[in-house]
Amino acid sequence: MEPTPARSPARVRWFKRLIILGTLAAVAGVVASFPIGRHYAIEGYTAARRSALYHLTGLTPDRSEIEADWARRRALGVARTTEVLTKFYEKADEPMRELFRVAGMDPEHGLVRYGRADQAFLLSSQVFEPDDSGRSYRFRPGRKSVWLRQVTLHDGPFGLFLVLDTPAHREAAQKAGAIVDEVSATTINSWGLRGPEPDPSAPLRGIVLGDSFMQGMFNPDDQTPPLHLEKRLAELEGKAVSVANTGHIGYSPEQYYYSLVEYGERMDPHFVVMSVCPNDFGGDFDILAGRPDWMDEAEYWIDRAHGWCRSRNVPFLLVPVPSFPQVESRRKDGFYPGLVSNIFAAPPSRYLDPLERFLDENLRLKLEAQKTGENNARSKLYNRHIDDDHFSPKGAEVWADAVARRLSLIMATTER
Repeated sequence: MEPTPARSPARVRWFKRLIILGTLAAVAGVVASFPIGRHYAIEGYTAARRSALYHLTGLTPDRSEIEADWARRRALGVARTTEVLTKFYEKADEPMRELFRVAGMDPEHGLVRYGRADQAFLLSSQVFEPDDSGRSYRFRPGRKSVWLRQVTLHDGPFGLFLVLDTPAHREAAQKAGAIVDEVSATTINSWGLRGPEPDPSAPLRGIVLGDSFMQGMFNPDDQTPPLHLEKRLAELEGKAVSVANTGHIGYSPEQYYYSLVEYGERMDPHFVVMSVCPNDFGGDFDILAGRPDWMDEAEYWIDRAHGWCRSRNVPFLLVPVPSFPQVESRRKDGFYPGLVSNIFAAPPSRYLDPLERFLDENLRLKLEAQKTGENNARSKLYNRHIDDDHFSPKGAEVWADAVARRLSLIMATTER
């Protein structure tokens, strides 16, 4: 019996390649059978093609390609969050399902939209509505709502539980083990903004652009940073002041810009303040470690908002939020807000870092706490007593005083 002839090395290599190609084709077929899989496939192909093209040519993508790329990534985020919501709801116990139904956050009624960059999250469709003209979502006018805390979602979607303030919502929250944050009662005016009705006829008018910090998350209606700014400016200027607070949780510089476009002509402001925070430039606190993933994108939209103001001779002030780690542990301001100041092409006075004011006030509050024997490990300038990172009413007041003083000086030296 003759021995079986050995396969040549070349035939073995081709055989292995065919196995690999066949496996990849099978995986691709499975991936493509799901919407999210198709998103991933398109995203991967587009990124690889773009990287190769620009590496070879040295060119950079134009704005339309950048926006198309963001649109794909956002669609993926929304699809993923929607899928997670559906699976979570199917497996949740009845009290949690009831809370989601009552709050307008169940798979049939929940509003899943993107916020900063490509981050997608679940909102109550009773409190928020879609906005496809640049802002992604916005408050429904004339609604009263309240924050729920400690909503435990095992393997659930990223949800922002600002819900209508009604007996039914409170009862559902209690059954699901959530806490109604009483002081966070939120009133939305007819403009679709938090706070009192803006007055376009006021002697001094302004617009504040921002996210949950300016919205005043977990603070009462009368303790938001823009409302404190309104009060402090009235004291300094000796005239009535009206400030439109466009702050929405999850917003980014892109949404700040589109908010300015929407309310700018209507308010005809004497000043515009843009508040930015670390996650406008990267995930969570990445910028504090020198990893600002979205810096170029943020710079583009900050510059557009600044340009809107320049074209109308309206003073524009960029104010980075001092984050609680910078007050409580290490400031690391070489990255944030240092990198923010580096990208802002404006006169020095149009950029304000309130960190020094926060540090001074934090020391003063610590001294007061020492005298009374209170625990002063956590800063009282933030809602740290409920493990929240946003300004407390006191922090909102300190922010507003610093901003009001700078604005007063800018307006005194600026002709309009």
